[in-house]
Amino acid sequence: MTNNLTEQEFSKHVGSQFEASLGERNVILKLVEVKAYMPEATEEKGLERFSIFFEGPPDFMLPQQTYHLRHAQIGELEIFLGAISGDANGFRYEAVFNYYK
Repeated sequence: MTNNLTEQEFSKHVGSQFEASLGERNVILKLVEVKAYMPEATEEKGLERFSIFFEGPPDFMLPQQTYHLRHAQIGELEIFLGAISGDANGFRYEAVFNYYK
């Protein structure tokens, strides 16, 4: 697993595919957005805060949980994903990152 899970690193890969392993089934997710959160005056300094958004296929909704993902450049990682919307075109998922740099 890579230790470089930063907003900057994920931003380099917007538009690329990640493969989520679900035991007997693999689902392809496309990274579609990386959203940074601006620090507020009242919060502690030195936090890395951002969300990443994926789009997945319309025929299967991933339940909210931690997934083992694979990416050609980033490598393998474990990310907690939650579905935030869905329609006939597919489902959208979000992973939120909050940690000290």
